[in-house]
Amino acid sequence: MTELKYACLKCGTCCSLRFSNADYIKRIPIYPEEVDRLIEIAKRRQIPLKVKEDLVFPDILNKKMLVLTYRFIANENNHCVFYDPKIGCTIHEIKPFACQAYPLTLKQIDAFNLEITIDSTCNWVEEHHNELKNIDINKIKIIFREGFKNAEAFLRKNKKLQLHLRRMEAENKIKIARQISLEDFNKYLKEWEREEITTN
Repeated sequence: MTELKYACLKCGTCCSLRFSNADYIKRIPIYPEEVDRLIEIAKRRQIPLKVKEDLVFPDILNKKMLVLTYRFIANENNHCVFYDPKIGCTIHEIKPFACQAYPLTLKQIDAFNLEITIDSTCNWVEEHHNELKNIDINKIKIIFREGFKNAEAFLRKNKKLQLHLRRMEAENKIKIARQISLEDFNKYLKEWEREEITTN
């Protein structure tokens, strides 16, 4: 077990944004600063990159939608536009936090807590299912050594964003609606300006 080491199969499963079940769309969160970088790369390569807002909060004080993350829109092959079937990820060195951590992902425990888990849709994970079931965090650190470091950075980034929002609220710079009807939320989505929330 301790000799088991994760090795990417370059199969593209992690880069697939829609699976055979058309109702399931994979959510790969991308931070605004990552989107800016990816747009530049896509322009240089003449790739039709498309993203859409993912995690947004209504700021009822300033009447704005606060955008924390975006997500990829799949290409005609239902993959990320930076995936090449022959070589895998073509932006490996600068890919988003979520991709760097894969197959480790962040699972939402409650409104303010996340934990690092293993994504079972990864083909390598599926191949080693019996060896990986019920393993503890210490073994995850060994088997997914590089990914675990990246997952921790991903987790820190999310916590930093949450802290930033809380600080802005404490300083009365924003007021996030905690209880809101779907009708109002959709109305705000259509009418309010966007403000991207980033941290250094």
